[in-house]
Amino acid sequence: NPARARFGFGDRVAVVNVDLQQAYTRTDLFPKTAYVTDPDQIGWINRISAAVRSAGGAVVWTRVAYKADGQDAGVWGTRTNTPDSLQNIKAGSERHAFDPRCEIDVAQDLVFDKRMPSAFFETPLASYLVWRKADTVIVTGGSTSG
Repeated sequence: NPARARFGFGDRVAVVNVDLQQAYTRTDLFPKTAYVTDPDQIGWINRISAAVRSAGGAVVWTRVAYKADGQDAGVWGTRTNTPDSLQNIKAGSERHAFDPRCEIDVAQDLVFDKRMPSAFFETPLASYLVWRKADTVIVTGGSTSG
């Protein structure tokens, strides 16, 4: 409704950067699972993250990872079973690694692995945002809901 007053941003912003790992960003390495939504996608995300950091906000980076045997993938591990399947993103692997273009400040940013598509489900994200008193959350990444 264009006549309604805009809400705007709150007082404490956070940015959550979801799944910017090589399995999804490096088409040269992983052509079956990676994609390009915008040629400068990671550059935009770095600029947003830097602005949030400089304003004293929280910057969060998430990525998918599973144990070597994939048992922690749960039901997601039963959907397919190919080398490119979700449960085959092993912790510490090239598919798990963040894209090297990501400007992650490991001293300041929160970085965590997740096992499900959501950055919120069964992760520390919600409690971290509450602790940081974030009232505005910007979510970035390449896709949502698969």
